[in-house]
Amino acid sequence: MTLKLGCIADDYTGASDLANTLTRAGLRTVQTIGVPSDDLALPEVDAVVVSLKSRSIEAELAVSRSRAAEKWLRGRGADHVLFKICSTFDSTDKGNIGPVMDALRADSGDKVVLVTPAFPETGRTVYQGNLFVGSVPLNESPLKDHPLNPMHDSNLVRVLTRQSRTKAGLVPLADVTRGPAAVRARLGDLANQGVGAAIIDAVFDADLETIGEVAVGHRVSVGASGIGLGLARALTAGGRKAAEVAAWEPIGGPAACLAGSCSQATLGQIAKAKEIMPVLHLDPDHVVEGKEEGRRALAWARERLGSGPLLIASSATADQVAAVQARHGREAAGHAIEQAMADIAEGLVAAGVRRWVVAGGETSGAVVDRLGIPGFLVGAEIAPGVPVLRTVGARQDDMLLALKSGNFGGPDFFADALKLMR
Repeated sequence: MTLKLGCIADDYTGASDLANTLTRAGLRTVQTIGVPSDDLALPEVDAVVVSLKSRSIEAELAVSRSRAAEKWLRGRGADHVLFKICSTFDSTDKGNIGPVMDALRADSGDKVVLVTPAFPETGRTVYQGNLFVGSVPLNESPLKDHPLNPMHDSNLVRVLTRQSRTKAGLVPLADVTRGPAAVRARLGDLANQGVGAAIIDAVFDADLETIGEVAVGHRVSVGASGIGLGLARALTAGGRKAAEVAAWEPIGGPAACLAGSCSQATLGQIAKAKEIMPVLHLDPDHVVEGKEEGRRALAWARERLGSGPLLIASSATADQVAAVQARHGREAAGHAIEQAMADIAEGLVAAGVRRWVVAGGETSGAVVDRLGIPGFLVGAEIAPGVPVLRTVGARQDDMLLALKSGNFGGPDFFADALKLMR
């Protein structure tokens, strides 16, 4: 296997988003969970997205896992490695975007790394270094209330400077619109000033193509799926259509949905799902207190599996999340809820569920880790950034999954996903 592109994603839903984007752009892509073992049989592909659950863990551990992934990808021929982060730059002032970027930059030998979470298709744009979510700056968006990584500064030059050991600078939109030569000149100027990381503006899809053409000449880049799209177009040079999605054998059997995201989009999708399937909301206080709430949810689900899809949610509003965290502590509450969802998923697999829709990055990571899934093939797109995934090398029978970032998808996302998961 000789890869055109290697990617390291800091969570599982973001990895699925990127794998979907690369597939649409013409790269045959596989998503793995963690660094693949030597005995995992992968098909011949152009790109591999190594999914890590490293966004909110200790920085040293995130760095070591990312370096291991980069080493594996370089060993399979990847000249360029993209460190895929969330399009809302979810992080803290201590990391983990900056520390991982610093490590990959040092290993690659690049003087300056291009960084952008922009993805105009999903409403993420960067102008003068400030990240916008739709029409509002990041710090005025719902991300200001993120339960794990609340974002209170939209200026990414400042955010990255606080995290990184290197100076951060800006490639403004005025340079991007003048084309690759102007961007390269600006990067050269920044490198001469001792800048090691360059936030680059992007407002339109055409900006991503310019960025990709420049980035592919470097060893490392950092960004969301938008920069992945730019890289893919540069690597295929416009000469390849979207990679064909294989006709998969139907899976059948019961289907279940799990929702852990507390985004406004997911809360609306849960409310809409109540019109077509039974929905159970977990009591977060009872979850933190012990295993009984998870057992109650499992019993509730087993009684209903034969009648159609169902949904179990730990999602809550920002005020409700804050109250639970105040009572039990942020880390303790988050960990307990993730593990409860993983327990439920494990129990429902034993009950025969083979089709899954999971909303939320942390929830998806906990579920996939518990089920021991080593990788996925990328299938049809459910919504921008969310494909159907078919397991590769799982210890269970083949399964279909949709792993959704909290903010992705329309109001009918759960129904839309199940229609494509046969």
